[in-house]
Amino acid sequence: MSGSEIVVIVLLALIVLGPEKLPEAIRRFGRVYGELKRMSNGFQSEFRNAFDEPMREFRETAQLTKDAVMRPMNEVRDTVKEAGRAFDEAAKSAPDEASGSPTEAGSTSEDGREPT
Repeated sequence: MSGSEIVVIVLLALIVLGPEKLPEAIRRFGRVYGELKRMSNGFQSEFRNAFDEPMREFRETAQLTKDAVMRPMNEVRDTVKEAGRAFDEAAKSAPDEASGSPTEAGSTSEDGREPT
């Protein structure tokens, strides 16, 4: 409600109730409004509390599920990375095929004949 709407309501109340009853009516309205506000806040608080525990359990379950799924995936990823590193190391330490190949031109096979 804007300020002009409140002024219109107060003026109407002044006309209907008169100057003698208006202060008591405003006090009564204030008490009722305060009580309604307290009840509303209490209801909201109870509502939040009622849903807080199930939501917390849901979040914990979701996190546990995520961890259970991600742990094997991370292990596979790490294993693949390690295998790739081992392959790279093996490739670096293996003799060069061009220089140490027994089938190079001019070389002979085990039985002494030239390769075909």
